[in-house]
Amino acid sequence: MKKDRILLDHGSGGRMANRLIAEMMLPLFDNPMLSRLDDGASFDIPDGRMAFSTDSYVVDPLFFPGGNIGDLAINGTVNDIAMCGALPLYLSAGLIIEEGFPMQDLEAILRSMSISAEKAGVKIVTGDTKVVPRGAADKIFINTSGIGQIPEGVNVSGENARPGDKIIVSGTIGDHGITILHQREGLSFDAQMKSDSAPLNHLVARMLNITKNIHVLRDPTRGGVATALNEIAAKSNVGIRIRESDIPVKKNVAGFCSILGLDPLFVANEGKLIAFVEKRHADEVLRAVKEDSCGRDARIIGEVVSLHCGKVIMETAIGGERIVNMLTGEQLPRIC
Repeated sequence: MKKDRILLDHGSGGRMANRLIAEMMLPLFDNPMLSRLDDGASFDIPDGRMAFSTDSYVVDPLFFPGGNIGDLAINGTVNDIAMCGALPLYLSAGLIIEEGFPMQDLEAILRSMSISAEKAGVKIVTGDTKVVPRGAADKIFINTSGIGQIPEGVNVSGENARPGDKIIVSGTIGDHGITILHQREGLSFDAQMKSDSAPLNHLVARMLNITKNIHVLRDPTRGGVATALNEIAAKSNVGIRIRESDIPVKKNVAGFCSILGLDPLFVANEGKLIAFVEKRHADEVLRAVKEDSCGRDARIIGEVVSLHCGKVIMETAIGGERIVNMLTGEQLPRIC
């Protein structure tokens, strides 16, 4: 088998495809459900409610400071499940690979997926690999789907925001999007940019140990914090007020956004969450978030109000107010 490049034969379902699975994928993702190599995974589930999510990853560039397309795919789907208040359990992984893709890069991507799955405590139990001719795809695309169990008493939804809820953001915003832009454009700034890509399920579990009265969880990926808040305001038919001075943004990210005319509120994140928590529990939940490595820069940035339903209003640093709208158009394509 030619070992340095992906060939069309690797996606044929024949000998080369089986060797690719046996020699590279199974050793990295090995578990009893996957090793059977059935068309799907069979497993017992506990009684109760389940969460299910799927997403596809086409990020460019594939490798960037703080991660690559592989761990991004695992973390992204783990986080989608966690934002339902669920404990992520099992993932699938589908790969679409362009003919000629370097085998060394594929192995690095798969290894990072394995490490990320182990860190999140999930298993990749089924998957699929397709190879397309040169030019039919851009290097590699990944789809991951996941399921998880929702604990009893947990009811998290974008429809559940209530007046009085405090809004917590788990850390600095805009890190991922600005890192991707920095790498993609080859811009030379002294400031070191690094993606915030990380699994947030352990952080969510820590929060739910404090209280089940967490009404909304959202990871503000494409469209950033502004878009996520607008979606929640509309779905819950409430108003949202946030304070510019309380929104955590790293100095290098803020400076980069200022130079390029971008607003950090609209820049993508891959390792941050927004939580709407009952006022009486907010301070305790915030302390718990800050104890987690993914939440050290967490802040309460605002609250839910009964006025201006469906709108997000920001109190500016200079004492004024402005409406924060949802992102229009694609600020930065292929961000995840």
